[in-house]
Formats: sequence, C-alpha cells, structure tokens
Amino acid sequence: MRSLEQWHQSGKYFMFSEHNIFYRSEGSGPVLLLIHGYPTASWDWYKIWPKLTEHFHCIALDMLGFGFSDKPRRDYSLMEQADICAALLQHLEVTQCHVLAHDYGDSVAQELLARHNEGSLPCHLIKMVFLNGGLFPETHYPVFMQKVLLSRWGGLVVGLLSKNTLAANLKKVFGPYSPPSEHELEAFWHLIRYHDGQRIMHKLIHYMTDRQRFRERWVGALQASNIELRLIDGLLDPVSGAHMVARYRELVPQPDVVQLPDIGHYPQMEDPERVLDAVLNFLGELPNGKVVL
Repeated sequence: MRSLEQWHQSGKYFMFSEHNIFYRSEGSGPVLLLIHGYPTASWDWYKIWPKLTEHFHCIALDMLGFGFSDKPRRDYSLMEQADICAALLQHLEVTQCHVLAHDYGDSVAQELLARHNEGSLPCHLIKMVFLNGGLFPETHYPVFMQKVLLSRWGGLVVGLLSKNTLAANLKKVFGPYSPPSEHELEAFWHLIRYHDGQRIMHKLIHYMTDRQRFRERWVGALQASNIELRLIDGLLDPVSGAHMVARYRELVPQPDVVQLPDIGHYPQMEDPERVLDAVLNFLGELPNGKVVL
C-alpha cells in the first residue's frame, strides 16, 4: 500500500461547492488532464504517471464521491463531475490542455468536449485520448453487479460489498493475461472504503442513466469535434472492448484507434508501456522509439 500512501501524501485539495476534491499536479510542459473511471480513482494512473510527468504538467483528480475526495450521501451526475474538472482547471489557472480519460471519465471528457465545441469551456482543449469506456450507451455492457447496483435493490446491496466481491468483478473485466495484483485489489478497496465510500456506490452508478439521457449530446460531441481524438482500447474487455471499437469506427469520422488485442478494461494498468507509446506518439511527445518503463 506504500504507493497509494505516497500518492495521497503527494496530493492537494481544492474546494468545490463546500466539498474537498483531491488532486495531484506534477511535471512541466503542456498540461494533461487525466480523468479516472468507476469505481476507483486517480491512482489508476500510477503506472504511467512517472513517464507522463517527464513530458507534461499532469493533473489528476479524484472526482466527487471517489478516492480521497469527499463522498456525500446524495445524488451524483456526470454533468457535475465535468463542472468539477473545469473548476479545477480554473483553480490552477490552466488555459489549454490535453485530456486522457478512462471509463466513467470518458463521459466526463465527452461533456468537456461538447462544451469546447460550443465555446462554453474556459479552457481550450488541444487533443483528447479515450481508453476503454462507454462512449456509446448502446455498446456498454455492464457486469452483473453494476446492474444490481443500478436497480431498486442497490441501496441494500452496498451493505454486502466486500473486497472479495470487488475483486471478483474486477477480474471479470481485466484481461485474462493481465489480472490485477493483490496489491492493486487492496488499493482499489481502500480507495472505495475511504470516507465510507462503498455506501454510495449505488448513487455513483447512475452515470449509466446519464449516458442514456445525454447520448445525442455526447456522441454528437465526438462527431463534431474540431480537435484530434484517439481511442486506445483493450479488445478483450467485456464491457467496452471490440464491440465498442466497431461502433466507434462506424460513428466517428476518420477514427484514430489503437487496438490492444490481449488487454481488458484497464489498459493503463494492464499494459502501461503500450498505452504510453500510444499516448505520447499521438500527443507528439515521443518522436523516436518506444517508452521504457
């Protein structure tokens, strides 16, 4: 757990609507905003963070309800999470940035892109990279536990959650050749339990409803984007793998896709070297050769 403790100790907090939001800010160069997925937190980036900070001023936050940020027992929305990301960029006086997003964070990034397209985002977006996530609600295949949490029984089920149930569900979405380590599972569970966060997982899961509600806006943002986009996808992901890539190629003009055939839902953790190669090449920070971790 030492790496998680170091991650926490190296971070800071800013206030958003009376809530403490944890973030890390490190490195120099162009700004890169990293937006994590559900149900974990910014620590998801820990394997690629050191190399990224050699090229970028990296900013990663734990969104409201996640990780080391506050976890009020109330409803959550992806729109508010986008507000928080924009507020953090303003707090740090960022005027332009790249974005790297994963899973839940993909939808937040799509909303930021929609605001950028319509000219309402104070920060100028340069390029955007998506990892596995529900870019299209019709190709998002949630695991059984997610369906249960979204149901009317969700508030009861959260009381039964344990590290073992979390591990069982995460192992279903990681690739068979790159499962999470015991250390990572322990860290994931610690992040969820921090501030008693397991008690609000059924509240956070309503992002799936938001994706349905705002589908036209968020898919439209991809289709009307005036910045370059790249999708890096682990094809073995049962939630948003090869089937989501096929839909991306169908709907997004001139699709730029990097496929990872033997990887699951967490590419940045399962194959950090290939993800770094794909990110740095796309953002113009890796002119020759490959990343060596």
